[in-house]
Amino acid sequence: QVQLVESGGGLVQAGGSLRLSCAASGRTFSTENRGWFRQAPGKEREFVAAINWSGSTTAYADSVTGRFTISRDNAKNTVYLQMNSLKSEAPAVYYCAAKSPYGLSPISRLWGSWGQGTEVTVSS
Repeated sequence: QVQLVESGGGLVQAGGSLRLSCAASGRTFSTENRGWFRQAPGKEREFVAAINWSGSTTAYADSVTGRFTISRDNAKNTVYLQMNSLKSEAPAVYYCAAKSPYGLSPISRLWGSWGQGTEVTVSS
């Protein structure tokens, strides 16, 4: 079982940038796909971005396309989410997730492993 730990969240001004990290420990696999989801109070968890096991394929939610970039460093068992041009909106907890390598799904229930999350707040 893989353990995922997010870091890098915090307070940032609208239009600014932030980079989140997701470090994996425990039993890890080179073929794991990774993803980022976020959840604001009163809202369901939503897909943000995903990357396949090799890093050759990525997927993004329409709301973040062109502003966010997901990447991974398998040597460090770490996935990153570079967030640029952040918008002023409700604070959200960003979660890292992992799944088998068969697809990059925006459906949260199809991802088997989750971190505890890191909160991101964007001020006006």
